[in-house]
Amino acid sequence: MNAPSSPQFDSAGATPVMAQFFEAKARQPDALVFFRMGDFYELFFDDARHAAAALGIALTARGQHAGEPIPMCGVPVHAAEAYLSKLIRAGFKVAVCEQMEDPAEAKRRGSKAIVRRDIVRVVTPGTLTEDGLLDARGANRLAAVAVRAGAAAIASVELSTGEVEVWAPGKAALASALAALGPSEILVPDRLFADETVSAALKAAGGRVQPLPSALAEPGAAEARLKRLYGVETLDGFGALSGAEVSALGLIAAHLETTQAGRTPSLAPPRRAGEADVMAIDPATRASLEIERSLSGGREGSLLAAIDRTVTAPGARLLASRLARPLLDPDRIETRLDAIDWLRARRDLRRRLREILKGQGDMARALSRLALGRGGPRDLGGLRDGLAAGADLRDLFDAGEGPLDAPLPAELAEDLAALDLSQHPGLADLHASLAAGLGPDLPLQARDGGFVASGVRPELDEARRLRDDSRRVILSLEAELAAESGVALKIRHNGVLGYFIEATAKAAEPLLKAPLNATFIHRQTLASQMRFTTVALAELDARIAQAGERALAIEMSTFEAWRDLVCAAAEPLRGAAQACARLDVAAALAEWADEVDAVRPEIDRSTILEADGARHPVVEAAVRRAGDAFTPNDCRLDGQGVAAPRLAIVTGPNMAGKSTFLRQNALLAVLAQAGCPVPARRLRLGVVDRLFSRVGAGDDLARGRSTFMAEMVETAVILTQATPRSLVILDEIGRGTATWDGLAIAWACAEALHETNRCRGLFATHYHELAELERRLPGVANLSMRAREWNGELVFLHEAGPGPADRSYGVQVARLAGVPAAVVARAHEVLARLERETGAPAQLGDLPLFAAQAPGLAEPSGPSPVDSALADMDPDSMSPREALEALYRLKGLASPG
Repeated sequence: MNAPSSPQFDSAGATPVMAQFFEAKARQPDALVFFRMGDFYELFFDDARHAAAALGIALTARGQHAGEPIPMCGVPVHAAEAYLSKLIRAGFKVAVCEQMEDPAEAKRRGSKAIVRRDIVRVVTPGTLTEDGLLDARGANRLAAVAVRAGAAAIASVELSTGEVEVWAPGKAALASALAALGPSEILVPDRLFADETVSAALKAAGGRVQPLPSALAEPGAAEARLKRLYGVETLDGFGALSGAEVSALGLIAAHLETTQAGRTPSLAPPRRAGEADVMAIDPATRASLEIERSLSGGREGSLLAAIDRTVTAPGARLLASRLARPLLDPDRIETRLDAIDWLRARRDLRRRLREILKGQGDMARALSRLALGRGGPRDLGGLRDGLAAGADLRDLFDAGEGPLDAPLPAELAEDLAALDLSQHPGLADLHASLAAGLGPDLPLQARDGGFVASGVRPELDEARRLRDDSRRVILSLEAELAAESGVALKIRHNGVLGYFIEATAKAAEPLLKAPLNATFIHRQTLASQMRFTTVALAELDARIAQAGERALAIEMSTFEAWRDLVCAAAEPLRGAAQACARLDVAAALAEWADEVDAVRPEIDRSTILEADGARHPVVEAAVRRAGDAFTPNDCRLDGQGVAAPRLAIVTGPNMAGKSTFLRQNALLAVLAQAGCPVPARRLRLGVVDRLFSRVGAGDDLARGRSTFMAEMVETAVILTQATPRSLVILDEIGRGTATWDGLAIAWACAEALHETNRCRGLFATHYHELAELERRLPGVANLSMRAREWNGELVFLHEAGPGPADRSYGVQVARLAGVPAAVVARAHEVLARLERETGAPAQLGDLPLFAAQAPGLAEPSGPSPVDSALADMDPDSMSPREALEALYRLKGLASPG
């Protein structure tokens, strides 16, 4: 993370405001300090230089310190979110130093008093909560890694929704566990950077790494902070947390204490997840399969984008989380599939359910912002609308359609129970209060006022009437006083006297005499007018002056009361939000399944993979958009090597679909274990514990690795970690080095997968020699992607069939790619000679290097004169002289000039 330089400023001789800035900067030396001054956040010294460069705004100077101008830049308060977002993306963290009182309050303390300011939060990538700083459809997790006594643990919090998880994956699995989380920020004790395994996992995770003092991870201190965070006396209610898990959670608690400046977030109790709960997918596999992000880094082109039909942001985040961490428990997978099937069979109910969900806000994030003191009336409105949508959903299911003998699946029943306000009195009271009390037009900030409905607080209505109808009230009093006195008078206003009564000097004479002088109090005499006041007018003047402030104060107190109700109902609110997200995902997957004709997978604990008519969900979507049809394929694997081969060697020409075939079977496993329908006629899958993909490696220049070295590193990970329950897909192992070296490596890797790892695998290669493994190893079979030559053209059939490919058609593919015709012709010539001669690689030296050949001209057919002469010779019958004469004759034939 970028850290601005933080010299120790000497505050001697500094102005009071600069001294205040120095104090704030000393508390957060590695953060940019957003120092509130009126309508701007100002930055000074190096903070200003860094921010101006990152934001592209002007760097100016203001005043002097120690005889030097003070560099300064600023951003408007109303546009601060946009600038914060840029700084966070640029790697900075920002300490927000707010004005804690109104300037008028400071003036009352004395003419030289300055506004009190304090740091109210520190903004880091993992602690964002504002909608403007977050991706609505993506999670934003803060993770922490700890290692105690050789055992590793990860804790994560989604601060914007309050979800907390902790698990102990083991050091070897840190990389895949962090990759599944995709954290924005990772907290790590500084001593762990010396651990090569941890350091490698952090580099692969992709989030910003924040080193913390190792003392913060000590179990005793971590436990104390965790108890403070949750307000509990013991952690026993969270299960038997290990020392490493407590340390990781303690790092999270320490970071939140620092960044939230004492504000306690509303967090769910930590949910413990075991290593065996989810499929392990390492970072390289996750990237190559493009599960959540495509290789370009965007969402478009990924598996998530291809299947996402959710209508709410929480639903989109939940679907992404399910794809990132497929389950290993068939029973939990079946529970998800039951809900999808039930909704898929009820199209009309599903359509109405999705319509209701579309109008729902993001309740989980609204709850988190309100708990942290950053929420506003619109967040209250989101909770009101979300709870109302939940009630509508219950009514929809109560009046649902479908056969009477189809009971509600367990997941749907649980979701509807979470939305039942009658079972949660706190939610019912909150919804009733918000429904009756919130007005129709809700401002972003509570301080803007106008969000409490009329009739809720009588004193508020009175203050508003006085504020908004002051002219009418004054005219009414004016008429009343004129009638009482019989004097033609007017009530006027100026900035010195406030409201006053004015009459001409002659008309005002009765007001100076009894009995009217008891009511009308003389204030000022001018040349032609006299001015008076009354007790009623003075009181009205004060009330009008204070009406706006009073109205806002009443609204703010009402807002705080509602916020307290929200915090008190945090747990059922979070449950309702999760229920709506699950309903959205189930309905969305049912919608997608109907759209692409996907089927329910059969999940068991075998080591079988049987896919009939399987299709690649992303490629099929692209092909359909182009108006073409996708060619489905079957695949059969059995880790036991009984019902089907354990390892399939896949051959065939480039562009024939080998990589698509490999990836589609891996993605089917991800979809199936995430609890999603799969694009196939049928899929039976024994749960996959670890998924490995080595498809298309690039170089790793940052670590000094060539493409071949990067490929070998990934292959080594697979060969050391794959288990008999794993699924491995390998594409072109051994390329990037000498032909025989590559073949040897590919052969040895295939043998190891079959004999040692004994896992299900698909091994695509252009080394046709590997086809021999089918004869040598009992659990190996050949598959090939079919292609045909027709009238000189190469036609790809995209069909996988038994047996090895007869050839690679590389030269034909080169021609299709636009390689110049002369080069293609020369390649044909070289290929023909290599195929004609035995020991072809040894004979390459016999080929004329860079043979000159005119484009389109082929070598003359038939033997050359030298070849004919050589064929006629019998060396055994020649005398030495005859042999010498023959040699000269041959030389003449070879060079006739």
